[in-house]
Amino acid sequence: MARRWLEPVTLSGTRVVLEPLSQAHVPGLARACDDGELWRHWYTLVAKPDAMDAYVEQALRQHQEEGALPFAVRHAATGELIGCTRFFRVDEDNRRLELGHTWYAKRHQRSGINSECKLLLLGHAFDARDAIAVELRTHWHNRQSRQAIARLGAKQDGVLRNHTVRGIYRDTVVFSIINQEWPAVRQNLRYLLERGGG
Repeated sequence: MARRWLEPVTLSGTRVVLEPLSQAHVPGLARACDDGELWRHWYTLVAKPDAMDAYVEQALRQHQEEGALPFAVRHAATGELIGCTRFFRVDEDNRRLELGHTWYAKRHQRSGINSECKLLLLGHAFDARDAIAVELRTHWHNRQSRQAIARLGAKQDGVLRNHTVRGIYRDTVVFSIINQEWPAVRQNLRYLLERGGG
């Protein structure tokens, strides 16, 4: 079998360890999403605790069929599972991908966890896999996510109006970071982490 552009890998920082997602992560992730009842936010796609098994199964199927690379996010100091993130919409020929399906237990939001996760993930995409662009998308009404993506240093490409239908129409805000911008984005993420947050 030919080697894929994105192969499972563990990425380690001082705050988090990103592990290739597996069914063994289901119980810990169910507990994590229960912190803040994240599934109740109508503009996000976080599974309920009792649906986490199906959520993980779908992510693993996306890995097998489409080359996506899903991760479980583990707190480095405690070993506790605190969230998920994923590379997907992988375009190997053009060395582009999307980074998303990201969520963290409420008590770990605005704590530097997201900044370190993005530093590790973007470093892997740009430095290890020679990506030319990483895209990030979010719901128009998810203001917290839009602000977090902008804080990274991503540029807003535009808004896809009536992009999807999930009961109601969703307007999707599209951001991206290109390889020439990565050194400045990396410096910004390191700066945010040195200041203790991000």
